[in-house]
Amino acid sequence: MTNNIKGARFPGRYLQGPGALSMLGGEVAAFAQQAVVLLDGGVFDILRDKVLAAFDGKASAELVRHGGECSDAEIARIVELASKAGAGVIVGIGGGKALDTAKAAAHGLSLPVIIVPTIASSDAPCSALAVVYNEDGGVAYDKFLPRNPDLVLVDTAIISQAPSRFLIAGIGDALATYYEADACRDSGAANCLGMPGLEVAHAIARACRDTIFEYGAAAVAECDAKTAGPAMERVVEANILLSGIGFESGGVASAHGIHHGLCELPDVHHHLHGEKVAIGVLAGLKLRGKEDEFRRVLAFCQSVRLPTRLADIGIQEVTEDKLRIVAERACRPGEITHNEPLAIDAGMLVAALRALPV
Repeated sequence: MTNNIKGARFPGRYLQGPGALSMLGGEVAAFAQQAVVLLDGGVFDILRDKVLAAFDGKASAELVRHGGECSDAEIARIVELASKAGAGVIVGIGGGKALDTAKAAAHGLSLPVIIVPTIASSDAPCSALAVVYNEDGGVAYDKFLPRNPDLVLVDTAIISQAPSRFLIAGIGDALATYYEADACRDSGAANCLGMPGLEVAHAIARACRDTIFEYGAAAVAECDAKTAGPAMERVVEANILLSGIGFESGGVASAHGIHHGLCELPDVHHHLHGEKVAIGVLAGLKLRGKEDEFRRVLAFCQSVRLPTRLADIGIQEVTEDKLRIVAERACRPGEITHNEPLAIDAGMLVAALRALPV
C-alpha cells in the first residue's frame, strides 16, 4: 500500500554568499572538465570576465549568450551546442528564462545542471520545473523534470546589485509558501510529487514566512543600498531555497491560482510574478475568512513595498467583467485554487478581490 506515503524534494546542494561565483570552476570540475555556460543576455557583458576567471585553471567553459526566451527552439539550440562541445555539465546563469533553458537542456542530454541566479525574484532556481514559452512570449507548457538542479550557487554580492524590485517580488512569491502549504495540509491536497508533504516541508514553509516577516524590511533597505548585508542574506535564502523547497514539497493553492487568473488581464503583463502572487495571498486570506492574518500580511506587504491593491498591479479600472475573467480562470476545474480546504467558486473569488484595499 502506498496511499500513506509522503514526500519532499530538494536541490542536490545549495551554496550562498558574497563572492560565491568565484567557486564555480571548482564546482564544475567535480562534475566534468567541460561545461557549456548559458549566460543571460542581460548580464552577459557584466559577468563574462568574472565567469571566465572562475573557471581559470579548474575546468573548461564554452560561454553561450542566452537567446532571451525559454522556448523549444532555444532548448534545442543549447542541446546541440552542448553535444558538439562534449559538455559533461550545463551551467545556467541569470534570470528565470535562462535558468529554465539550462535545466531543460541538461535534462535533454541527461547531464547534471548547475544554476546560478543573478536575481532573487522567485523560488524557481531550486525547482524541478522549466516554464517553456512560445516565440511570441506566451506560455507554451510547463516542463516537469525528474530531478532538481544538482547545485544552486547564489552570489549575494551580484544579487544585491539588481534593482530592489526583484528582491521585493521574490518576497511576494515566498510569502505564499506557508499559506499554500498550510492550505494543502488542511485539505489533504498533493504536493508537486503528487503526494502529501512530509512534516519537514511544512516546517520549512513556516520558517520561510517567519524569516521574511522578521528580515524583509531590513533586507529591502540593504538592497536599496546595494549591500548584501545580514538581513538580505536571510531573505535571499528564504526567497530561493526555503520557498523553493516549501512550494514543491508542501504544495500550492489559491495564491498562485489567483496569479494565473490575474495573468489573463493585459493590465498586469508588465508586473512581476511575485507582485501578482502577493495579491493572491491577500485575496486567499479573504477567501478563508482569516481576517487577523489578512491584516498582518497587509501591514507586512506595505512595509516592503509589495502591492496590496489591484491598482498596484496595473488594474486601474476594476470592473465586474475583469474580476469575472480572473475568477473564472482561477477557479476552472482542476486548478490549484481548489487545493484550499473549502469549496471555492468564481463568485466567492470576485467578492474576495473586491474586499482588497482601494
